[in-house]
Amino acid sequence: MPKTLPALDVSAPICCAPVAAAPVDDRVALEVALRLKALADPVRVKLMSLLLAERDGTVNTRELAAAVALAESTVSHHLGQLRAAGLVESVRQGMTVQHAARRDALSALCFVLDPECCR
Repeated sequence: MPKTLPALDVSAPICCAPVAAAPVDDRVALEVALRLKALADPVRVKLMSLLLAERDGTVNTRELAAAVALAESTVSHHLGQLRAAGLVESVRQGMTVQHAARRDALSALCFVLDPECCR
């Protein structure tokens, strides 16, 4: 059975020195691991790709569900995991929910993993 990671508030973009700069402490290691765990699913990677490719900035749940050929409830679950990790933001507009990738959070995660990545 997989080990359950403790719950932390990781909704804000990660902010720390790159992991290559020096050994990280337990808290930073856990924050990075929780964000990576949220991305460690092929459906979530595809959802992030769809959100990042969207020129208008947001996509609703129905459109995302159609794009990944899954039920809206399943897509909502995956988006909830990405939102809890601070990688997606969602806004209800009437009967629909619009979702957008948090590029700042993704950039911060990339920088923490490899400071040469995003230059």
